Amino acid sequence: MLPFLTSFYGNPSSLYRQGRLARSAVDTAREQLATLIDCTPSQVVFTSGGTEANNLALSSLPPQGRIAISTTEHPSVVDMAERLAFNGATLCTIEVDTCGIIESTSIDNILKSKASPNLISIMIANNETGVIQDIKKITNSTQSNNLIFHTDAVQAVGKIPLSFRDLGVDLMTVSSHKIYGPKGCGALISRDTISLHPILLGGNQEKNLRPGTENVAAIVGFGKAAELAKTELTQRHEYLSSLKLILEAELLKIPTLTIFAQQASRLPNTTQFGIDGLDGEMLLMNLDLKGIAVSSGSACASGSNEISPVLKAMGVDPILAKSAIRISLGMNNTLEQILKFVDQLKTIINPR
Repeated sequence: MLPFLTSFYGNPSSLYRQGRLARSAVDTAREQLATLIDCTPSQVVFTSGGTEANNLALSSLPPQGRIAISTTEHPSVVDMAERLAFNGATLCTIEVDTCGIIESTSIDNILKSKASPNLISIMIANNETGVIQDIKKITNSTQSNNLIFHTDAVQAVGKIPLSFRDLGVDLMTVSSHKIYGPKGCGALISRDTISLHPILLGGNQEKNLRPGTENVAAIVGFGKAAELAKTELTQRHEYLSSLKLILEAELLKIPTLTIFAQQASRLPNTTQFGIDGLDGEMLLMNLDLKGIAVSSGSACASGSNEISPVLKAMGVDPILAKSAIRISLGMNNTLEQILKFVDQLKTIINPR
């Protein structure tokens, strides 16, 4: 990224040499991302992140259309869907079971209803629990209904194998910083047949869908991160899975601790748990004082006193849900850190 923050400062929409260099760098990043998720470069629209990409995806809903989302979606999908409903769209929700998995009957019931949706949005992997949905199975069951299918793949990309072509979706959201790229950069992957409507106006960049001068350095970083995610996917999956296995084995030694969605297929790096009688924010602050960074839920909903909508949808007891802590492991984490975390957690729960 550094040369594009210092020397190669040209506008990629300009025809002079510096501009052409910047345009070439953006095109290379587009190819790198397309290779990671198995799509064509022309299907990649760069955005400021996953939130903007989700908003742009849902903008494809026809006026007065019908949209269905799962009860465990990211706030950027939920809030946009509610905005569409406020403006006249019909919104219905798809229920999940106690493990956070969408049941096939839930999809069938919505498709058979009078308000059968024009657009469905279901995330591949949940940002709190790490629960993975069988998106291909769901798209196979909806193909004959002439609807647009969007999936938020922000948490899944770079952690599990994914193919845009194979999943059968029409729109897919991805984000740079979830694969060790820079923050403030994402992309929406779109089939060529989908008619999207820009949510920003004032320029013809990114096929007239995302106006404004491109953040070239961030896009370059996103591209390189995508390239590394492709080549290191197996190594990362195996390492993170091994750490999580040890982490959860140690956590389950704590009698009052519950790992949410433990029996479901989950990401190799994500564990969310609750401890009877404790407050999640209190745990977070005490761990932070010991140099341990964890989350009490979605980072996009931090500061809220409400229990997680995801855990609520799964039927988790509200008191237990208030104690929720989410652990997101990364390639820089070590076994020593895992054991230190569990030891410090036990000390906080039972002070000596």
